[in-house]
Amino acid sequence: MTQKLQLQVNGREVSAEVGETTLLSTFLREQLRLTGTHIGCDTAQCGACTVHLNGRAIKSCNVLALQVAGGQVTTIEGITPAEDGALHPMQEAFRSCHGLQCGYCTPGMVMSALDLVAHHPHATEAEIRAGLEGNFCRCTGYQNIVKAVAQGAKAMGM
Repeated sequence: MTQKLQLQVNGREVSAEVGETTLLSTFLREQLRLTGTHIGCDTAQCGACTVHLNGRAIKSCNVLALQVAGGQVTTIEGITPAEDGALHPMQEAFRSCHGLQCGYCTPGMVMSALDLVAHHPHATEAEIRAGLEGNFCRCTGYQNIVKAVAQGAKAMGM
């Protein structure tokens, strides 16, 4: 059985029919084709599916699409409104600090980092590490990710 879902995604109104058990991550990827939201574990452990819901980071594989009706969702595609294709300062920091290798975790890591610095603009290294505990990276060893978050926050004027 499907139900009508209305919400805002990356600043635009979206209306769609979704199944009652459709996960937000599946809806974003399969119906809206916003494939920057990655699915890693489907159990809310790895953080690859992290998006913002009403300004807070959430793991979209752990939320039904219908649960966010009327809400505002921002995906990795929605953080760079610049028409010229310029990277968001946090994305640029990940690139310049080599905070990624395979890149699979990067969209979720960036979304978590943005939430972290929004609520803790002058986070210490220990606070950054603690703030990213819900995001797994199997490639980098995290040191460059921590540097990227600090540099991204600084570039954002935090």
